[in-house]
Amino acid sequence: MRALDVMTKNPTTCTPSTRLEEVARLMVEHDCGCIPVLEGDGSLKPVGTVTDRDIVCRTVAKGKNPLELTASDCMSQPCVTVSQDADINECVDLLEHDQIRRLVVVDENGNCCGIVAQADIVRAMPRDLSGELVYEVSRASEAASAVH
Repeated sequence: MRALDVMTKNPTTCTPSTRLEEVARLMVEHDCGCIPVLEGDGSLKPVGTVTDRDIVCRTVAKGKNPLELTASDCMSQPCVTVSQDADINECVDLLEHDQIRRLVVVDENGNCCGIVAQADIVRAMPRDLSGELVYEVSRASEAASAVH
């Protein structure tokens, strides 16, 4: 199985200059928690991602007004990408290594063509392996919450 087989094709995207209010609206409108950020000026090259958690942790929690900010002010970068032809095991390895929940999928030209979420992979995996993926990706989050 490949990334292409489980990814969401043509995800909603934004540019670094997109206002955060618009990014959040896109998340609500498309029922997603991650928006790939593309270079802009017609380029489909990913430069980062904005997650709902990025907005909360990098702006609101720091007392910044998200209505005055853009995607570039809180996006996660560099953008972790995977080829659309990548084996699903490579996707799992990247998610676990970087302890993230989503990967931007790129085509042979490096253009964004999809997104693979941890949940997409879990639905496609045997149950005994899916629990391990969720555990490995969540490890850092659990450690951070134990400190507080």
